[in-house]
Amino acid sequence: MFLHKLNHGNHRLNSRLSLFNFLRNFSLWSMKKDPYLELALSRNRRWIVNNQIKNIILRCPNQVAPVKYLQKKFKTLDLQGKALNWLKKYPGCFEICLENDEYYCRLTKRMMFLVEEEESVKEMQEPVFAERLTKLLMMSMNHRLNVVKLNELKRNFGFPDDYLIRILPKYPDTFRVVNHTGRKSTMEIELLSWNPDLAISAIQVSAQKEDHKPSFTCSIPSSWVKSWERFHEFNSTPYISPYADARGLLEGSKEIEKRTVGLVHELLSLTLWKKLSIMKLSHFTREFNLPEKLNVLLLKHPGIFYISNRYQIYTVLLREGYSGSELIDKDPLVVVKDKFGELMQEGLYEYNRRHYLMNLEKKKKKGNFYIRPNRKEEKSTKPSEDDDGGAKPRGLLDPEERKRFYKILFDDGAP
Repeated sequence: MFLHKLNHGNHRLNSRLSLFNFLRNFSLWSMKKDPYLELALSRNRRWIVNNQIKNIILRCPNQVAPVKYLQKKFKTLDLQGKALNWLKKYPGCFEICLENDEYYCRLTKRMMFLVEEEESVKEMQEPVFAERLTKLLMMSMNHRLNVVKLNELKRNFGFPDDYLIRILPKYPDTFRVVNHTGRKSTMEIELLSWNPDLAISAIQVSAQKEDHKPSFTCSIPSSWVKSWERFHEFNSTPYISPYADARGLLEGSKEIEKRTVGLVHELLSLTLWKKLSIMKLSHFTREFNLPEKLNVLLLKHPGIFYISNRYQIYTVLLREGYSGSELIDKDPLVVVKDKFGELMQEGLYEYNRRHYLMNLEKKKKKGNFYIRPNRKEEKSTKPSEDDDGGAKPRGLLDPEERKRFYKILFDDGAP
């Protein structure tokens, strides 16, 4: 009986410790939400999904896809429900037709025009893509990057899907593809020549323009006093370029932290939307000499980076890259993609308006229609975090628990 009670007590203790560890690990991903940056991620998410559907349709014979086929692809797009209903929400992008009792989907004429414009921009941007790839290789430890890993981030940097055969052969003195084992998973891109003109970070370029020493900028409210103090202390030490050799820096030192923050800043600066998936970025731990707990490091610098877990995808954004919810410096490819987003939004508005009128007519016919009394509702000037109508990932910790976590990690009530 005694042993039974002892085992039962140990089981309860272990369960509580497991729950504590889980909550503690979860809290490490928490950050005070910025509604404007969350809105930017929301818009970008809808664009990403429809852009993937667009690419699937373009790869189909005659660029026409059976809706049943798209339905099978929905799981890979992290979507639920019927594909037909989703496609009908964007009549400006997708055209639905019924043939032999089966639905098919093709891109609209306006959408095809944007596809051609995007392809034209990609051709003009090829030298820029080559420079970005060169800078990525120059920042890596051995000036090599695994192709499979890089493919996970290629769209973040604007690289076309066929960049290996489209860009690399045009720069034989700069790039080389190596594969010592013959397996696809070990294929790497190697940098053949160092370009000193490209070994200048975005921080250094900004410093040269404004004629001051290279330093980071902080984008947090002035009320975050403790965070500002920590930022000034961090920023007071000399800037370390991500293109400098880091092999002489001691692990865990302030210098290696300074270099890592500068490297992540430069990586985000090279992306189209100044953001990256933390999980995908952590795949390059060895190549870029990143710490194992990269999320903890990023959370220590809330004035430089913003971490979001929207859609349960942990993303790091460069705060200085945004003004509110709008990207400040837009790549030409982003400008074209914004037109795609506007076409999506236009079609979604038409779809919602049409269904609203249809439902209103049905209620009138059933006699259930009535006019609600006018109510004065105060509308917040801040953008809604649920503007996409999707499910909102909910945190497991209450606000008080989050405050306790930040007080321990930062010695600050609200970083």
